[in-house]
Amino acid sequence: MFTTTLSPHALSVRLHAALLLVAGRAVAGLRRLGDERGQTTAEYALVLLGAAAVALLLAAWATKSGKLGQLLDAVFDAVTGKVT
Repeated sequence: MFTTTLSPHALSVRLHAALLLVAGRAVAGLRRLGDERGQTTAEYALVLLGAAAVALLLAAWATKSGKLGQLLDAVFDAVTGKVT
């Protein structure tokens, strides 16, 4: 294995270059995050709209078919059956 001894000046130059490289990558990563913040908010809003649409369709179907009344009757019967 080949090893070399670096002078303190050469070591500090290499350390400085490595720190600049790491800092540059960190800044680039932060810039990418900053550019995508609005996209995350938009995706969250679209998911909420989709969930609301599914809930409305389910509620409309349950109301039209009479299943909602049956479900509520079953829930109330189960609750009152456990209380008495």
